[in-house]
Amino acid sequence: MDLGAVTEKGMGMSADVWARHANPWSGWTRVPLLPAFVAAIWARQWMGIWCLASIAALLVWTWLNPRVFPRPASTDNWMSRGVLGERVWLNRKSVPIPKHHADWAILLGVVSGLGLIPMAWGLWQYEFWPVMAGLVIAMGGKLWFLDRMVWLYADMASERPDYRAMLY
Repeated sequence: MDLGAVTEKGMGMSADVWARHANPWSGWTRVPLLPAFVAAIWARQWMGIWCLASIAALLVWTWLNPRVFPRPASTDNWMSRGVLGERVWLNRKSVPIPKHHADWAILLGVVSGLGLIPMAWGLWQYEFWPVMAGLVIAMGGKLWFLDRMVWLYADMASERPDYRAMLY
């Protein structure tokens, strides 16, 4: 099972939505989502069941985010290239990518996933340091993955005119 493809399908990522998501505002406003989810879950201690409203709002924002920003005036910036690289990554079954990019992407996905373990345990137990350690690992892995997607996009755009055309 390809988690990226499942997520893309679940998010309803059409070509138009991807074009809007390439807006750097879309990418940068998604970066704090995991810490915001952590804060919303942690808040259950004093908000009780009402923390679910915060979690619901974050889920709605996660879905809306790539739709609310306009297509960017330019995709010639780090965040936009990272999003374009994610599209290339998700299209790897149709257009194969170099093995070293695939290996790194998978490794960094695993690193991010492993960070969720202490984070979830810490949230369950109200233990601050495991939450923070897990958050740093998960976020670090995700941002490093995004940086690798910039590199993947650059390599693939140099070979494929259709990918190169995404950069303007």
